[in-house]
Amino acid sequence: MEAYALEAPAAAFSSSRACFESMVSWLDGEESAGLTHGELEDHLQASGRNLVRQLFQDHVDLRAAREAKLAGVLDADQVPRDRVEAGRARTLATVFGDVCVQRLAYRARAHADLHPADGVLNLPAERHSHGLRRLAAVESTRGSFAEAAWSIQRATGQRLGNRQVEQLTQRAAVDFEAFYATRSQPLCQAGDVLVLSCDGKGVVMRPAALRPATAKAATSHKLATRLSKGEQRHRKRLAEVGCVYDTTPVPRAPSEVLPAPDQPHPPGRSGPRARGKWPVASVTADAAGVIGQVFDEAARRDPVQQRTWVALLDGNNHQLARVAAEAQARGVEVAIVVDFVHVLEYLWRAAWCFFAEGDPAAETWVHDHARSILDGRVSVVAAAIRRKATRNHLDPAKRKPADTAAAYLLNKKPYLDYPTALARGWPIATGVIEGACRHLVKDRMDRTGARWGLAGAEAILKLRALRSNGDFDAYWAYHLAQERQRVHAARYANGVIPAG
Repeated sequence: MEAYALEAPAAAFSSSRACFESMVSWLDGEESAGLTHGELEDHLQASGRNLVRQLFQDHVDLRAAREAKLAGVLDADQVPRDRVEAGRARTLATVFGDVCVQRLAYRARAHADLHPADGVLNLPAERHSHGLRRLAAVESTRGSFAEAAWSIQRATGQRLGNRQVEQLTQRAAVDFEAFYATRSQPLCQAGDVLVLSCDGKGVVMRPAALRPATAKAATSHKLATRLSKGEQRHRKRLAEVGCVYDTTPVPRAPSEVLPAPDQPHPPGRSGPRARGKWPVASVTADAAGVIGQVFDEAARRDPVQQRTWVALLDGNNHQLARVAAEAQARGVEVAIVVDFVHVLEYLWRAAWCFFAEGDPAAETWVHDHARSILDGRVSVVAAAIRRKATRNHLDPAKRKPADTAAAYLLNKKPYLDYPTALARGWPIATGVIEGACRHLVKDRMDRTGARWGLAGAEAILKLRALRSNGDFDAYWAYHLAQERQRVHAARYANGVIPAG
C-alpha cells in the first residue's frame, strides 16, 4: 500500500520543554523555598501530571504531522476511501489529563469516516482511554463506583461520574468468556484429583434486575410501607458461583477427620490442600450455565479425562441434578460428594429436639452419629434419629428438625459415601466454594445500601474472578488486542490495521 509521509515540525516537544523549565524555575524560586515536603508533593504531583500530559500531547501532535497518506483504503464493505481530510481532531481523556488527537480522515459519501491512525493508537470508541478503563475496572472491584471515581480523581485528576465508572467497568469485562476459552492448560502433578464445586449467593438487585418470579413476589406485599407477618422482601437475585481446583489425595481415617470431643486432632497429616483454584460467578447465567463453565475449565485441565473428577456440593437438589446431567452429556465420570459440614448442621438441629441448649450430651450424640455416617452407616443413623423422636413422644412440631435430618440423610445417601472418599484421599468439605462465595460475591456485592443493576453486577463478578485467579494482567493484554480487532481492524477490508 502506497504511503506519502509528511514532514515533522521543527519545534516538536517545545511545549513540554517549556513546561519542564517552568517547574524547575518554580522549584528554584522563593515561592517553593518555605514549603513543607507535603506541600511540595502536592504541587509536584499536579505539575508533574501536567508535564506528562503535555509530553503525551506533543507526541500525538508529532505523530499527526508525520502521518502518511495511504492509497487504496477500503472499508469492510469494499467501499474505497479516496478523499482524505487532514486535521480531524478528537479528545482523549487519559490518566494524565485530556489530550487532543489529530489525524487524517478517509471519507466517502454516505459512509462513516475512517481514521487509520486511531487503529495504530488503538484508541477506544469512547472518550476515556484504556488506562482509565483499567483503573475503573481495578478500583470498582475494591469498593463502590463512587469510591472508584474518587480514587481515579485522586490518582489522575480526571473527574468521572459514578455511571461513567460503571460503564467503563462493564466494557472492561466483555472478553471474559473468550479469554478463558483460549487459555493454555495449567500444569498439575500426576495423580492429582480434579475437584469441581458449585454454590450460590444472593445479591440485592434493583427492581428491574430481578428475575420475573422474584419481581412478582416483591410486589405482592399487603402493605406499602412495611412487611406483614410471613412476607419477605424478595429483592435478591442468586449469583451462581463455581470453582475448580487441583488437590493431591490424602487418605484419612474417620478418627482423623472427627476425633472425640475430649481429644485434640491427631498430629501428622492434614487434609487435602487446594491448589490452582479457579472461581467464577455470574448473576446473568443460571446454575446450568455456570456449571457448564466449571466443566469447561475441568475439561481444559484434563482434556483426555485421565484424572479422578470429584464434585463437592452442599446438597442443593438442582445443582446435584445439573452436575449429573452435565457429566452425562459430556461422557465424564464424576464422583459427587455432599459436604460433610452440611450433614453436621442437620445433626445439630436434630440434637436440640432431644437435649437442652448447651447440654454436653448433645455434643457426644452428634459426634457419635457423625462418626457413624463417616463409617458409611447413613441409613442406621437416620433410623436411630426417628426412633429416638418416637420414643421421646415428641409432638410433630417439636420433632420436625429430627425428621428433616433423617429425610436429608436418606435422600442424600448416594452422595454420602464418605468411606470411599476418605480412603481415596478426596476432600469432603466445601470450604473452597464457601470462600469463593464470600470473596467474589459477599465482600463486594453485599455492602450496606448497595442495589445492583444486572450489567454492573455481572462485570464486577467477572473482574473479581480474574483478579482472584491471578489472570487480570494476561486478560488485559488479551482485551486490548480484542478491542483493536473490534473497534478498528474489523472496519477495513485490506489489512490497513493489524488485528493483533
